[in-house]
Amino acid sequence: MRLLLNKIVLLLSTVSALIGLAFLAWILFTLVGKGLSSLHFSLFLNDLIDGGLRNLIVGQFIMAGIASLIGIPLGMMAGIYLQEYGSGRYVRLIRDLSDIMMSAPSIVIGAFVYAIVVVPMHGTSGIAGSIALSIMMIPIVINTTDNMLSLVPRELREAGIALGASKYRVILDIIIKAAKVGIMTGLLLSFARIIGETAPLLFTSETSNYFSVDLTEAYPSLTVSIYALANDPTSSSRDLAWAASFILTMMVLMINLLGRYITRKKG
Repeated sequence: MRLLLNKIVLLLSTVSALIGLAFLAWILFTLVGKGLSSLHFSLFLNDLIDGGLRNLIVGQFIMAGIASLIGIPLGMMAGIYLQEYGSGRYVRLIRDLSDIMMSAPSIVIGAFVYAIVVVPMHGTSGIAGSIALSIMMIPIVINTTDNMLSLVPRELREAGIALGASKYRVILDIIIKAAKVGIMTGLLLSFARIIGETAPLLFTSETSNYFSVDLTEAYPSLTVSIYALANDPTSSSRDLAWAASFILTMMVLMINLLGRYITRKKG
């Protein structure tokens, strides 16, 4: 009976995996087919107003970069505190809140930033978009740093202290160096997560047809523009949306592959 049950569960698991892979392949083949057919070199030279994607790609990376400058230091310091300094119920509370924030819908974060940043500033802006992305990034970095530091053997900490090093020197020179590969992989994956986000930017940065470095105004966003172009009735706009989707997918894929490469190289 147990062998029969095991075979049934194995069959159902295999069928479920195949169905999931089939849908994934369908999506990827459609994306690659339509994206490549709409892709041409001028997309990287012209802005959206001229039928290109240059301003959108640059704008997306600028907002994600600013979000990383905010989220990575805060997240790493919080993760180091949880693993190396904190104790008791407050640490458990912070970990629980971090886990909740990681699973929070991104559109809720966008609505929150809209209320505390966009409304007081009387308009959407690149600043608000960057803040929304950084809020999404912080709990991921906290979780990654906390988990990676927990894998460092306690003997390394004790050896550093036995040699007379202060606690912060042990953390910087020994513990973080021992966990740097795992932490770097987590940072890359968190960057890949935020660079493909759309929902929070709908409320915070919107998008722009023009190239801009003024973060106090509506800022060009690749993901928001894909949403807008896909809903446009003209075929040229939909073709541009397919090309932008393909480019965004390739960017996220390359970042994820880089993270996996770093992990395997260490192994």
